[in-house]
Amino acid sequence: MMDRRYTVGLYTLGCKVSSYETEAVAEAFCDAGFEIRPFSEVCDVYVINTCTVTSESDAKSRKYVRRAIRTNPKAKVIVMGCYSQRSPSEVMAIDGVDAVIGTAGKMTVVDRAISLLNGGERQMDVCSLDGAEFEPMAVMRAPRTRGYVKIEDGCECKCTYCAIADARGPVRSKRPQDVISEVQQLYRSGTREIVLTGIETGSYGSDFDFEYGLADLIEELDSLHGAERIRLGSMAPELLNEKFIKRVAGCGILVPHFHISMQSGSSSVLRRMRRRYSRDMALRSVALIRELIPRVMLTADLMVGFPGETDEEFLDTVSFVKEARLLDSHVFAYSMREGTPAAAMPNQIDPSVKQERSERLRRAQQDMRDEVLSAVVAEGYLLPTVFETRRGREYTGHSDSYIEVRCTSDNDVRGEIIDVIPKYHSNGILYGNIQQNIT
Repeated sequence: MMDRRYTVGLYTLGCKVSSYETEAVAEAFCDAGFEIRPFSEVCDVYVINTCTVTSESDAKSRKYVRRAIRTNPKAKVIVMGCYSQRSPSEVMAIDGVDAVIGTAGKMTVVDRAISLLNGGERQMDVCSLDGAEFEPMAVMRAPRTRGYVKIEDGCECKCTYCAIADARGPVRSKRPQDVISEVQQLYRSGTREIVLTGIETGSYGSDFDFEYGLADLIEELDSLHGAERIRLGSMAPELLNEKFIKRVAGCGILVPHFHISMQSGSSSVLRRMRRRYSRDMALRSVALIRELIPRVMLTADLMVGFPGETDEEFLDTVSFVKEARLLDSHVFAYSMREGTPAAAMPNQIDPSVKQERSERLRRAQQDMRDEVLSAVVAEGYLLPTVFETRRGREYTGHSDSYIEVRCTSDNDVRGEIIDVIPKYHSNGILYGNIQQNIT
């Protein structure tokens, strides 16, 4: 019980899965009578949901923990998430931290906050993830036109560069009926597009004791008409196989866009990363996607500077951008993670080389993006766009194929799906005119 209405500020570092989890925690705080305030304000409780994907993520997590403590030294500070799971004692040693929770038990944070406010003791509650089950959580009041639904947690890839498998544990999936119920509730609340996300989204259902996977879920959502748009989170190339692509290609609810967790366009680098596919396998998947799904767009994650990466291997990644005709890519440099096999590999790449390669790859991606957008303008086909932000008469949103679109309108079109005629593009944004009335 609480004797007054307390305030809480929440901050998220890292991926969309973590953002979803913070939203679920925020809803739980509201249901318990707390007032959500901006993290920058003085609050009674602070919750920091951390990331550990790179050493810089660890440092940034510590930065925001200390920022909360400085803002209100008397506040109760709770740290949870991937960094907490991997380095709990390190987090607990920060003066001013009152509780540490790992990647399991996040929905206990409200009870932990109430206990601390009532005089409870500091506590570190980070358990082993062996045998962990999917933690029940849901977001029912997404405030935006695009909402996220976490359908899966954990990863079993054991890539040589990555610490996330240790931080997140094995694959665990949300039950289909729970996913469907959450999607339908978000749609009823006004969410126009829902992204199904997870740490390894394509492995959804692999832990069930019955036959049911991601394609089954998409087909069921398609038949129920429980949403207007479904978008998938990041997918590994080996999971974008022929069987999967052929099944989902006929689902009208699934938007024509795939984000590929590619990492490298070099087969030899992929082997050293211990990824489960090759360059040729990924390109075959890309070709089939383009064959079966009209006007599809592809984006990707691409890493440069993996240990031992030669100039030739780097150029394989540059050429992959062109061969796959990527609309966009998230380019990042390899970051050494202590305790991973890659950290002990010889021929670590100099930071200056990583920076130079990152810049070269980004330039190649920008050139390909311009080429792709020029083709869209030349073809002139309509882009069904959901608009999200407004600046004066100018509205910005994303097409179903995830092209960033900007239009002017005298009406407030935020949260609406509108067909747009493309006219020209500049700096990665496609400008167009509204074709028809709001749907």
